[in-house]
Amino acid sequence: MTKTVSELLELVEMEEHVGNWWHTFITKHSEQHFPEAGVCLSEIQHLLGIWFRALGGDGGLEITGADATLISSRRTILQRVAGTNNKTELAWRDENALRLPPQIDCFPDSKLNRDLYLWLGALAAMEADTHEEAWFAHNQKLTLAALQQYPGLGEKYLQLVEAHLEQRTTRRWPADEIAQEQAIRRALVEPGSMDRLPPARRMPLPVPLWLHPNPPQTASMPGSELPENSRTNNARELEEVQRKQTEQAQAEDEERGLITVRMENIFSWAEHVNVDRSTEDEENEERADEVARDLDKVSISRNGKAPKTKIKFDLDLPSESEDDEIISDDMMLPEWDWKKRQLIPDHCRIIELVAKDAPALPLPDRLHKTASKLRSQFQALAPARVWHRSRPDGDEVDLDAYLRYRTDRASGCSVAADNLYRQMDAGARDLACLLLADLSLSTDTWVNNHARVLDVIQDSLYLFAESLAATGDAFGIYGFTSRKRDPIRIHAIKAFNESYNSHIRGRIEALKPGYYTRLGAGIRYSAEVLKQQGAGRRLLLILTDGKPNDLDQYEGRYGIEDTRHAIQTVRNLGFHPFCVTIDKQGNDYLPHLFGNSGYVVIHNPTELPGQLPLLYARLTAQKH
Repeated sequence: MTKTVSELLELVEMEEHVGNWWHTFITKHSEQHFPEAGVCLSEIQHLLGIWFRALGGDGGLEITGADATLISSRRTILQRVAGTNNKTELAWRDENALRLPPQIDCFPDSKLNRDLYLWLGALAAMEADTHEEAWFAHNQKLTLAALQQYPGLGEKYLQLVEAHLEQRTTRRWPADEIAQEQAIRRALVEPGSMDRLPPARRMPLPVPLWLHPNPPQTASMPGSELPENSRTNNARELEEVQRKQTEQAQAEDEERGLITVRMENIFSWAEHVNVDRSTEDEENEERADEVARDLDKVSISRNGKAPKTKIKFDLDLPSESEDDEIISDDMMLPEWDWKKRQLIPDHCRIIELVAKDAPALPLPDRLHKTASKLRSQFQALAPARVWHRSRPDGDEVDLDAYLRYRTDRASGCSVAADNLYRQMDAGARDLACLLLADLSLSTDTWVNNHARVLDVIQDSLYLFAESLAATGDAFGIYGFTSRKRDPIRIHAIKAFNESYNSHIRGRIEALKPGYYTRLGAGIRYSAEVLKQQGAGRRLLLILTDGKPNDLDQYEGRYGIEDTRHAIQTVRNLGFHPFCVTIDKQGNDYLPHLFGNSGYVVIHNPTELPGQLPLLYARLTAQKH
């Protein structure tokens, strides 16, 4: 019987409906998850950061989500039919982050799921950078350390163990797998009681109360570093979203002849995808990122062949005729290698520049009202004018000194007619402040429909200078940006020996977005400038919009630790560093760099211009 088109469509819809129902049913009955009681990492991430560091965890690690990894544990018939339980999300640590499941919903009680996050944070805080024990023994050691050091965790741990053991099953398993499961159960109940895990043909069921037995590792490529233009914005976004298992592979020969392709593979993606990131265009790049997100393992190979038909333009430094004027380019500064635990001497080259032919400008009209109010407030901070008496010369005769002189002469004493004048001088606070502004490429992003980050920074510099000029405090303003370790570009906006005037405002207006943020080098340069100031108290005020980063290994933990070392160096010199950031994620890493009271996060960037001078007033009003 011939069916009409409408009848065929109805059959298709019915099949889809039945298929969706079956998928929902079989998945629900094959997995032990309780979404209604689940706790998301984003809900508890800030608390976990505080918890992890309070228990002694490495302050340089960020708290982020962990990817699901493949497992080969025994599965039930329903799980095999549904195709579930072949991946799991476990916690692990690497050199950059503590990685936790994006959501924990393995218990029907949300309190237990939340406590599991806290337990994993405590367990990771006990872990050292390196260890030689196997996974089974190592997690028992971490558990013992956490329970002995923090006995208050004992009750939570026992509740988690009891709830987890109820979910583990050993029905109709082979003897070797049952022995393995019994060892894990005993190790959970009595940590440290089992030395080794009995061998078995299959992996044991995952243990969510322990750290990952074999966390994904990033494959290292031999030879020189990747080309700079291969690290695109999409690639960095992909790295932040997911951490994939990777392996090194040989590049395929593009000049081979006849190719044989199995037809069933045309519409599927293999585990090895030959992606030449150095030659792809934007459309192919986006497609490659989509594919990479769907793979469990990404194979990486180096293909150094130059493209045959494309012209590539590298983002490079401006030409000499268009660049700022170079003041000096011979300063070399060290850098801290946190893995080697040593300071590398003469590692970063500093180029000092000043805006060439920047026109003298008045203060922008939009800032007049705010600047006038700030000047009035900051004039109250300026020390009062005082008379200096008994001077050899001065504005007026010092009547007290003159009367003493006449009295002594009248009594027959022979006294010299000097020190008979007085002079009124303005007082001065024994204070010098250097403002270091981040001018990296990220300042070219827009904070709203009317202003970029750079525009907000420029307004902040205007008002900061207007305010400090009213107090008479010594101050300098510098900007910095980098492109690897050579060069680090330092823009001299206002030196300490310069007066704030229309030419300085012209330099502020001439600022442009730069490249990257090698913050440690900028801080060390600022320390060298502050050394030359004679003030008793010297303040380093750092204005930035994000984490330290650069094209090379400075991305990630390396940059964080170098910046931290530079800040400690500044403090050892007796200076006072303080960071002002508009990075909403600043609370995740700035406590490790500056301490809990050494920074402030401005959540609304448009408030920065008005807040920066007031923040300076509070910092300098504190007694040390």
